[in-house]
Amino acid sequence: MPLESALVWTPVALSADLPAASVIPARLADAALAVWRAQDGTVSAVADRCPHRGMRLSHGFVRGEALSCIYHGWRYGKSGRCLAIPAHPALTPPETIRVATYRAAERDGIVWVTASQEAGAVPAHDGFLGLRSVTVAASPARLAASLGGTLDGSVIDGTIGGVTARLLLASSGEEGVLLVHLLIASGAADAGKIAASRALEGLRRQAETATITGEAA
Repeated sequence: MPLESALVWTPVALSADLPAASVIPARLADAALAVWRAQDGTVSAVADRCPHRGMRLSHGFVRGEALSCIYHGWRYGKSGRCLAIPAHPALTPPETIRVATYRAAERDGIVWVTASQEAGAVPAHDGFLGLRSVTVAASPARLAASLGGTLDGSVIDGTIGGVTARLLLASSGEEGVLLVHLLIASGAADAGKIAASRALEGLRRQAETATITGEAA
């Protein structure tokens, strides 16, 4: 799965990092997104730009089932339509005032987004659970070599901290920097989770150092 394609399902966050009534920034290929979870638990993804004055919606806040811009408080529903303009409380915003939306879904503790209406089923990673996400300034091949794992598209399988692990790779939006989601075997003990989390930091340093020194992948 290509890291830069907006036409496939892309892992943008772990579900645990997006609690109810919260919003985070994310990337989908060249697009900046605001990914938010309503109070009812539903996840939505929209373009990270308020149509009013261009403020990033990822700087905003969630109240109930709407995402509000931090600048002037314009409120947007899950469909992307503007629901309310606080400066004009009696006004029903026209349907033309809306923010672009993207398909969003959750599976196996991962939040996925795509720009395509034709994308198939959300990728399954049965038997794994999301542990943490980091950014790594290295190529997929370099990261796989540092782990001693197997690279298949945007997935690296291997062992980290003595635990069976899977790394899901996506673009961070910064050239040469990967967004890496660490998944570990769902049956891992707490000690294994701690070891894997610590080992991920070491893996990041190793891959980035090898990239800087020009070591072959």
